[in-house]
Amino acid sequence: MNEQEAKIAEAIKNPKNLGEMSDADAVGTVGSADCGDMLRMWIKFREENGRKIIDRATFQSFGCQTAIAVASVATEMLKGKTAAEASTMSGEELSAPLGPLPPVKIHCAQLVEGALRNALGGAPAEPPKTNTSKTLIDQLSAGTQPAKTKVVLERKGR
Repeated sequence: MNEQEAKIAEAIKNPKNLGEMSDADAVGTVGSADCGDMLRMWIKFREENGRKIIDRATFQSFGCQTAIAVASVATEMLKGKTAAEASTMSGEELSAPLGPLPPVKIHCAQLVEGALRNALGGAPAEPPKTNTSKTLIDQLSAGTQPAKTKVVLERKGR
């Protein structure tokens, strides 16, 4: 196992900031139709020296292990940043502690970037499916009868 694989494995084994945040000030959700991944990020702000900074960020993911690893390290990096500082961070910057991602996994960092931008009110990397539901499955099934909800993920090219 190389150093990058070890970092990703550690972030997956012990993810930081995993789970919902009931008192969040901002929530952002994105999904990728290409791979079926979904990610939601919660952000809590606090005042410090007259500035509003990120006190805590958490996430929930239905995605690959790399998306979970990137979200874990990104939520740690966001602490202490202003919304303006955080909104300028790219997926590459958010995943930097893991090392350069292989081209096939770059979308994982873009997913985290999109959830962050969506939470902060900017344009997400992927089109979000937003509503006020509390869970990702509720959000995916918005507007349907609960008994009739069925989530189907399809891959392009089939």
